Amino acid sequence: MTVFKVERYVIQPEKSEQYHAIIKKWTAYIKKNKEKCKELKSWKLFSQMIGDNVTELMEMWELDSLADYEKLMKRIMQDKEFQTVASQFYKDCLVPATYSVNMWNSVV
Repeated sequence: MTVFKVERYVIQPEKSEQYHAIIKKWTAYIKKNKEKCKELKSWKLFSQMIGDNVTELMEMWELDSLADYEKLMKRIMQDKEFQTVASQFYKDCLVPATYSVNMWNSVV
């Protein structure tokens, strides 16, 4: 059963360039560490075009199961390179009150 981790957030406007640099590091990390990220089937980043909050971003992580998500997170959370990228995002760029994370499963 495919599952999706969906993160939604807003970036501080003055931190936009720093955020894009972090996203480049994250995508490079995924490509460079294929074995560490083997459970991650796909990762997408979306920006809202129309609606309530056009500055909102959404990340979608696709995995085969919750167990695969747990394996992936356990592995990468111990990786110093990943921690450096993640901490920059959460500490420097994110508008904290806008962050949410949900897990979705595929119905059809």
